[in-house]
Amino acid sequence: MLNNAQIRYCLDKIGEMFPDAHCELHHSNPFELIIAVSLSAQCTDALVNKVTKSLFQKYKTPEDYLNVPLEELQNDIRSIGLYRNKAKNIQNLCRMLIEDYDGEIPKDRDELTKLPGVGRKTANVVVSVAFNIPAIAVDTHVERVSKRLGFCRWKDSVLEVEKTLMRKVPKDEWSVTHHRLIFFGRYHCKAQNPQCSSCPLLDLCREGKKRMKGTGI
Repeated sequence: MLNNAQIRYCLDKIGEMFPDAHCELHHSNPFELIIAVSLSAQCTDALVNKVTKSLFQKYKTPEDYLNVPLEELQNDIRSIGLYRNKAKNIQNLCRMLIEDYDGEIPKDRDELTKLPGVGRKTANVVVSVAFNIPAIAVDTHVERVSKRLGFCRWKDSVLEVEKTLMRKVPKDEWSVTHHRLIFFGRYHCKAQNPQCSSCPLLDLCREGKKRMKGTGI
């Protein structure tokens, strides 16, 4: 595993590569954000944005989602993976928002995770992006990059990765680090064909060194 100074170096370099990293899910308020993030599980942000462009024109409030049959909502998001289950969760989420939260998105992560279909990652995204509360959401990109670079151990769970990052990264940098690690993983350190040969972190990356050794370069 990398030491604190090495991790700091990596984060600074990633920051230089992606200084404008941000949430790429289109939304205009916390309610739209939680719907978008819920739809994004096992799906690309680009596809979610295509679907929500019309979805958010049709549905403005939690009540709107409950005023249509489940089958209609399913059809509206049919192009997204797991659309049946996601449509069910969205309606149950909207029902709970109305009944327990006066239709408002709670700002507390623990309260958010009580909502149907909302796990720790989704809750962290919402508190961070919608409410500017420091949080690190560990998605597949953040987990992959953290393990490849050696911020944490290969065997660590998603929660352990999050806790390690929270210890290693200053709290006021949690949210921006989350976005930068996503961009680094999405556009550079990809799951398939990572750009190791042009990576400024190659000398510190245990996975990159193995890959480059295998190429004979």
